[in-house]
Amino acid sequence: MTNAERVKVAEPSSALADSIRASGLKVTAPRLAVLRVLDQAPHSTAERLFVAVRAELPGTSLQAVYGVLAAFAGAGIARKIEPAGSPALFERRVGDNHHHIVCTRCSAVRDVDCAVGEAPCLTPAHDSGFAVHTAEVTYWGLCPDCQAATAAAPSTLSIPAPLSNKGAR
Repeated sequence: MTNAERVKVAEPSSALADSIRASGLKVTAPRLAVLRVLDQAPHSTAERLFVAVRAELPGTSLQAVYGVLAAFAGAGIARKIEPAGSPALFERRVGDNHHHIVCTRCSAVRDVDCAVGEAPCLTPAHDSGFAVHTAEVTYWGLCPDCQAATAAAPSTLSIPAPLSNKGAR
């Protein structure tokens, strides 16, 4: 990376800084770096963000990135999503109660706008006295790339091996 590129990367984006300030948080280099990377790579894990931020700010720790993400989620400028069986993911799209679709093969994640109606999108049959403000839905399926790869691959249907007593005790 050239010095000009380093300066460009290190320059704080006024829109990002304004976003941090507007949420009531202090603007710091790690916060700007995490927000910049999160803008470029939505649905990222903390570890993925850490790798990208560390390239810009070598002294940054994974713990610091987690702290920044917790502050952002608490301030409402980032959202933490937790699809079953995967590490937490973070994104900047907040406030609209959208949902997600996850590829069961490659784990790609995409946003899905609200299924029907106004937020919270889904009304439970019985709310047990709760005042519902959010509904989270995760759709699971194959992304277009994995569908194409599956269609192009020869069928790998396998017939189970016959059971035997070999090795049984």
